[in-house]
Amino acid sequence: MKKQDVLNIEGKKVGDITLNEEIWGIVPNDAVLYDALTLTRNSLRQGTHDTKTRSEVSGGGRKPWRQKGTGRARQGSTRAPQWIKGGVVFGPHPRSYDKKMNRKERRLALKSALAYKVIDKELIVIDNFNIETNKTKDVKKVLENLKVDKKVIIVVEELNENMILATRNLSNVILLQSDEINTYDVVASDNMIITEKAIKAIEEVLA
Repeated sequence: MKKQDVLNIEGKKVGDITLNEEIWGIVPNDAVLYDALTLTRNSLRQGTHDTKTRSEVSGGGRKPWRQKGTGRARQGSTRAPQWIKGGVVFGPHPRSYDKKMNRKERRLALKSALAYKVIDKELIVIDNFNIETNKTKDVKKVLENLKVDKKVIIVVEELNENMILATRNLSNVILLQSDEINTYDVVASDNMIITEKAIKAIEEVLA
């Protein structure tokens, strides 16, 4: 695996790191990646949507007119689907959107997402993300130094109060600890900023 530059929070190169080929250098599996994203999105759905069938809407107990002799089509109820205020045909009903994936598939999906970050040159490795204050402007300055102005995921080995407070008001920033990293957030971000220690922690788990 080729080496990746390591920058500091000022955007200057301070070294390099060799990424694990088995994680960052694999050929991404798009099918498994798609399934993982679908699973995550499905888990956010409540599945409480419901429509009433003709047996559930009120009224319609009386036959609107006699069966024969009127010249009109026969009707048994004014709550049939073709009537105004009638029931709904094939409408949605409460259901579970849960989807299952085995452990190997989930790991492969995350590896694929990480590999895409390298392929698309959206991975930025920094030596540390230690900011001295809890001010949002300090994080903005770091992002400016790293030339990141889109949606970004920042992965660190361990969170501290300054990081949390400084990033929580930035709508384009997702801050995660290395053991919280997930496929959906990686794919949803335009850039990924990760510390050296966080990379080692992820590689220990996924390798």
